[in-house]
Amino acid sequence: MSIDDMHWWSATETAARIAAKEVSSREVLEHMVARADRLDGPINSIVRRDLDRARAAADAADAAVLAGQDLGPFHGVPMTVKDSFQTEGCITTSGAPELADHVPTEDADPVARMRDAGAVIWAKTNLPIYAGDIQSYNEVYGTTLNPFNHDRTCGGSSGGSAAALAMGFTSIELGSDIGGSIRVPAHYSGVVGHKPSYGIVPSHGQIPGMPGTFSQADIAVSGPMARHVDDLERALDVLVGPDRWNSPAWRVELPPARQASATDLRIAAWIDDAASPVDRDTKRVLTDLVGRLRANGVSVDESARPGFTLEKAVDVFQRLLYAALSGGHARDKLDHMAGDTSETALGFVKRNTAMRHRDWLSNHERRLQIRKKWEDFFHDFDIMLMPVQPRDAIEHDHSEPQFDRTVMIDGVPRPYTDLFTWVGPAGVAFLPATVVPVGMSEAGLPIGVQIVAPYLEDKTALQCARLISELSGGCPRPPAAD
Repeated sequence: MSIDDMHWWSATETAARIAAKEVSSREVLEHMVARADRLDGPINSIVRRDLDRARAAADAADAAVLAGQDLGPFHGVPMTVKDSFQTEGCITTSGAPELADHVPTEDADPVARMRDAGAVIWAKTNLPIYAGDIQSYNEVYGTTLNPFNHDRTCGGSSGGSAAALAMGFTSIELGSDIGGSIRVPAHYSGVVGHKPSYGIVPSHGQIPGMPGTFSQADIAVSGPMARHVDDLERALDVLVGPDRWNSPAWRVELPPARQASATDLRIAAWIDDAASPVDRDTKRVLTDLVGRLRANGVSVDESARPGFTLEKAVDVFQRLLYAALSGGHARDKLDHMAGDTSETALGFVKRNTAMRHRDWLSNHERRLQIRKKWEDFFHDFDIMLMPVQPRDAIEHDHSEPQFDRTVMIDGVPRPYTDLFTWVGPAGVAFLPATVVPVGMSEAGLPIGVQIVAPYLEDKTALQCARLISELSGGCPRPPAAD
């Protein structure tokens, strides 16, 4: 691509061109800023800029190139960061009015690792308050729209991240995922994202918890988002490592992909289920993907399952998910929530948010039983393909309470919580999952596939993602990005 199209370069290509002195970090930064100035107004993906320091960092990166210094894997690459990650010296709100003026004194661990790798962080991207929805809106910065259709959400909670990538305002982003917050925005906005195996990317400094919190929530992970799978892998290599408590002694060394060639991967496909039916567009797009894989010599088994029902996995996932989100509630509120005996989606959320520890232990054991079933399954298969969502990007709906909302799937109203179904089996079992776009709905919205691999075998998921992305033509570009 020409220099005029540098906004579509991968982060890997950008770093290589900066290192080769074909373009300067400052030139790329100013190009991205000008592009966002021109196109982001109606999208509202970028909500806070840190340009003075970014320009100084870009100039320093260019001086390091001229001086022949050792360069990191993202040396001089401008990037934006989800506003749940604390950035030293730059306001970080996590979409919460009470944090509208919060200026962190240190970077979150993932931010620090990307800076150490040479990235130039110039802006923050939007999200729902405290990263708590699959739509990105809040009272501080407003609503972020889907670049493909402004009547739809870009996803959440890493929705601003996905929209900024889709529009070409950045080539690499940091996301986080507990209930699909990397995977859903990648699916809705037509970009790629990787939810790492639980525990391999330290997330200290993300909000929530509140600033100063050292604990990390159950199920929650941080990971990269991009437009190219190669960038996901390069960023994962930067982000993976022991946390602050274990770094004196522990090391993390992920195994290589299971097969020498991606076409030799043993793939299973679980693309629909009576417990959470996908819509016609999703089934069509994922069925077409299976056909493309087979046409290229890849073995795909559509009947293999990991020994548990989708319904069971989702039940355990949602119970543990809501328990993991309990930290932001006061004791008296939790006691009140525990007393809700209603047989509604909201009642289920309340009771499990207020779950007692003995109940958590029981659900944790159920989780481990599911992990064992996955482990057995992956003796015979390398990858499981699954939907990300039962449909394409939903229409904006900011009604409260959140869990009383409904969504339309093939003309049938279903509970909002059904949108959390297909992310559950990988999330509850701590498995890595990569999302890449593989087709479009009849409404012209992207549809992605979830590529699930064994625990700690993130490289196998990424190897499969690279093949599928190549066969599917890569990330679509929104008409608004032209």
